[in-house]
Amino acid sequence: MSAWLFDLGNTRLKCAPLRADGRPGAAVALSHREEDVAVALAQALPERIDVAYLASVASPSLRLAVLEALTARCARIAIARTQPRLGEVRIAYADPRKLGVDRFLALLGARARGEGAALVCGVGTALTVDLIDADGRHLGGRIAPSPTLMREALHARASQLPETGGDYVDFASDTEDALASGCDGAALALIERSLAAAGQRLGGPPRLLLHGGGADALHPQLAEAALAPTLVLDGLAIWAAVERVATDPAGAAAAGTTA
Repeated sequence: MSAWLFDLGNTRLKCAPLRADGRPGAAVALSHREEDVAVALAQALPERIDVAYLASVASPSLRLAVLEALTARCARIAIARTQPRLGEVRIAYADPRKLGVDRFLALLGARARGEGAALVCGVGTALTVDLIDADGRHLGGRIAPSPTLMREALHARASQLPETGGDYVDFASDTEDALASGCDGAALALIERSLAAAGQRLGGPPRLLLHGGGADALHPQLAEAALAPTLVLDGLAIWAAVERVATDPAGAAAAGTTA
């Protein structure tokens, strides 16, 4: 059976084949524009796919464009949803619908790494911070604008402030560096404060995991952090294994899938 994983965020669409061992294969990032997504998928995917597993936090119109493109080549599409509990992971939100599925899947991916407690930071359009303890219990999180979104918002309100460019320094001597340092610095401060609070709550520092399109830019300033670029896809693969058992227990057992 051919299966693919799709992580549709507000910034980009990532996809990867689901390997026979239940893990994502090599991931690729595709066009995020509604008018281009069908062509991008056609170039990246096989002509036919048995099943597509989709996690989406994008706008309804963009999600519809992706679904239409997938329908043309997929026998079945399964859409991931946040659940109160999956395996050892138990979320803190009373209403699971309010926890973005990307955050939920990243928690699954973090737990599967087997490294104990983790502070999971996603850097995309938003900056998300979630704490999961060594037993898989989600202790809550935070949401803020990412550095990219901060720059875009400043440029929208004051066009003389450049939307991109500059380097992170402690005290900048030009506008581009000052913007990069201020916006990156705000994100770093939130992560560092969250890490300190997590250490106090847990009695020791958790593992710091960074994922998302903006993670690479922050990583050099966070020596203790580990880059986990496929964390959402890792979690989606775990969700897919459970979904296969739920929809076809006999077929999943024959394929050696366990949940």
